[in-house]
Amino acid sequence: MEEKLGLVLEGGGMRGVYTGGVLERFMEDDLYFPYVIGVSAGACNAVSYLSRQRGRNRRVTIDYVGHPEYLSIRNWIRKGSMFGMDFIFDRIPNEIDLLDYETLFKIRETFVAGTTDPETGEPAYFANDVWARDKQSFMAVLRASSSLPFFSPPVDVAGKPMYDGGVADPIPVRKALEDGCDRVVVVLTKDATYRIKPFKRRRLAGWIYRKYPKLVEAMIRRERVYNDTMALVRRLEAEGRAFVLQPSKALPVGRMEKDKALLGSLYELGESDAEAARGKLRSWIASGAPAIVK
Repeated sequence: MEEKLGLVLEGGGMRGVYTGGVLERFMEDDLYFPYVIGVSAGACNAVSYLSRQRGRNRRVTIDYVGHPEYLSIRNWIRKGSMFGMDFIFDRIPNEIDLLDYETLFKIRETFVAGTTDPETGEPAYFANDVWARDKQSFMAVLRASSSLPFFSPPVDVAGKPMYDGGVADPIPVRKALEDGCDRVVVVLTKDATYRIKPFKRRRLAGWIYRKYPKLVEAMIRRERVYNDTMALVRRLEAEGRAFVLQPSKALPVGRMEKDKALLGSLYELGESDAEAARGKLRSWIASGAPAIVK
């Protein structure tokens, strides 16, 4: 039986520019995977990668970050979201820096985006064979996957409200394994010194999201889910079933960072880390002879 290799992309807001740099190197090497799953920024970066649009991730995440509609308190006050969702998920891909939907909707890869169902507090996943039917449905899933509680309203996906996928499943490795991946390449957005902090806004969350108590529970248990998932990733890495790429050094880039110089440095770190790992990654891939999509 032919081995199935997957690519797992963590979220992390603007820290996701690291993933953009990694994926740029993958595109240079014509390196694509039969299965790709991402949440939040990871899912967004996967889109330009799968549409084979080199350089686009850097443009849409760094070049436009200074635009007043991209990321601001003003957005939050006016529309309830720090990120300008209409600007990012409508104007940029459809008017400013066009997304190649034609290529994207014809890809042979399975692409899965993760969201969080606030009614159950559980992850909800959407594969491209179901949701890549039209631009509107496609962008609704991406918006939902990036709609962080406290900073964004939920997004309607097929008649149900959905939030950021990183709440319920920040690193969707288990889903990749459940979907039949034998081995996975995991791209993380935090360096090895990162430690997730316990959730401290329980009372506020309980008041704001009193309609969704299961969502609040998901926020509270996120620390445990993240730590358990990282333990799984390291175990898979030790067994040779995971190849991990993460920032090789700590950079002070926040989830809502707007400093273009810092973001550019993190993007370039992703490129250089992927370049440094190129030989080892190729050998690791070859050891299992997976199907790489050209």
